[in-house]
Amino acid sequence: MPLNPQAEQVRQRRIAAGTPPLYSQSLAEARAADLADIQASSGDREPVHRVEDRELPASGGSIPVRLYRPDVPGPLPVLVYFFGGGWILGQIETCDAICRRLTNLVGCLTVAVGYRLAPEHKFPAAVTDCYEAVCWLASQAEQLELDAHRIAVGGDSAGGNLAAAVSLLIRDRGGPPLAGQLLVYPNTQYGAETESMRFDDPALFNRRSVAWYWQHYLADPADGSDPLASPLLAPDLSGLPPALVITAEYDPLRDEGEQYAARLAEAGVPVEQRRYGGVMHGFFTMSGVLDDAEYALRQAARFLTERFAG
Repeated sequence: MPLNPQAEQVRQRRIAAGTPPLYSQSLAEARAADLADIQASSGDREPVHRVEDRELPASGGSIPVRLYRPDVPGPLPVLVYFFGGGWILGQIETCDAICRRLTNLVGCLTVAVGYRLAPEHKFPAAVTDCYEAVCWLASQAEQLELDAHRIAVGGDSAGGNLAAAVSLLIRDRGGPPLAGQLLVYPNTQYGAETESMRFDDPALFNRRSVAWYWQHYLADPADGSDPLASPLLAPDLSGLPPALVITAEYDPLRDEGEQYAARLAEAGVPVEQRRYGGVMHGFFTMSGVLDDAEYALRQAARFLTERFAG
């Protein structure tokens, strides 16, 4: 199917504005443009009961986090959310609208993690930060009025990749048991050669975007074979938490996300997978302009609510 009318309007606005692809800009320009684009399309900032910025201790230095707390008595279930941006763009503000919406829909504490970015901090710095953030939050359960037995991880794009990697790390190294993993159009394999990777519309996230992000993230292309960079290459996916995998039709990452969902299911992991037709990569952050973003957020909220109910 073609792009749906709302998604096509987004595309046409970018073309009319002469917006250059992020991969053609300097890193500083791309970071500013990415945040501005997301904030322009994510709609009004939804109020939540309380928002708190904190710094948590970690091996790579302190990690900024933002806690979104609903007006619900604790101990609360927790969604630890990792923003997208190809591991090189993004910040806590990038996922602010998503975190606010899910906090209210689910009635959970949502924690956005400001992990270190590449190329200043190459793989696996971001994975390490995200893993340590989850472990620290569980260790502070009583102080933070959270339920360490009801923690889920989630993220979009590179954030989905990090959520999958953290799930693998917690299974293999130990950590708080996870109630679920929310993977929104995740990167799952470096160098993937899939049908969807042929997508090359310069007005949208495309195969050149993917290559640009990986180039900055990895210190060495050989690191792309590490399952913490490419979860699809993990030899064993059994024992991982239940997953919701959301993909978009017009997205070079579509097929590798769906392949990961299939591999999880084959390994006996409960999986819900949904492809949203007629929309592009990034649509999950566009609730101010795309109805499908709101539908996907509500699907994510249902999944989390069910997982937290146990």
